[in-house]
Amino acid sequence: MTKVIVITSGKGGVGKTTTAINLGAAMTHFGKDVIVIDGNLTTPNVGLHLGSPEAPVNLNHVLTKQADLYEAIYEHESGLKIIPASLSIKDLKDLKLENLKNLKKDLEDLSDFVIIDSSAGLGTEALSAIDLADELVVITNPEMPAITDALKAMKVAEQKKKLVKGVIMTRVRNNKSEMQPEEVKDMLETDILGMVPEDISIQEALKMKNPVVITHPKSKAARAYKEIAAQLVGEEYDSSVDTESIWEKIGNMFKVK
Repeated sequence: MTKVIVITSGKGGVGKTTTAINLGAAMTHFGKDVIVIDGNLTTPNVGLHLGSPEAPVNLNHVLTKQADLYEAIYEHESGLKIIPASLSIKDLKDLKLENLKNLKKDLEDLSDFVIIDSSAGLGTEALSAIDLADELVVITNPEMPAITDALKAMKVAEQKKKLVKGVIMTRVRNNKSEMQPEEVKDMLETDILGMVPEDISIQEALKMKNPVVITHPKSKAARAYKEIAAQLVGEEYDSSVDTESIWEKIGNMFKVK
């Protein structure tokens, strides 16, 4: 039975797409069959992150009954499977955003896990993605505006009787101005699944059109995503033995960017 995990936030710019892609790639690393769906139909980013901005068949075609779901599945070179949405504004013309929630039956037995990258905010599009969820993972940054919007998303999930698996804090710099993990946990009243540090490797991976867990597998960000993915799929993972050796660090210092 496929488990559908919706990545949401209540706020844009906190790292939902980066998290969706890297959790998917990390789960694939642990031997799971994973599909990442771009549920952000108005401003899709999954294809852009992975170097496939336009696909012949995409989620928009599925939602307008022009194609079956399996026709819109593509396998990235990393092994991660994706269902991208269209970047074309004309493909939104006859599309009802609420149709997204009607995918539930089609997702049954599609793979081990389906990860849906939802749209920003809590409008019709985001709410339709939440309706699909077996579990929600809320993404936030360690700052009050992002935490407040995350709380709103969790209240909506509660109203819809959806399980919030926990929160992932991204862009963590570990400075005194940030909200601390215990503060966030107390405010949101849920578990913190992991903390992903601010890491230049994420920007480098985006430039390379690949998940950071593939391009920089021993970076701090990649190890953080693998730790979280291991929790979600029930695998053992010790990030302390997955660090760069001194010679790898020296070698990386001299790599041409």
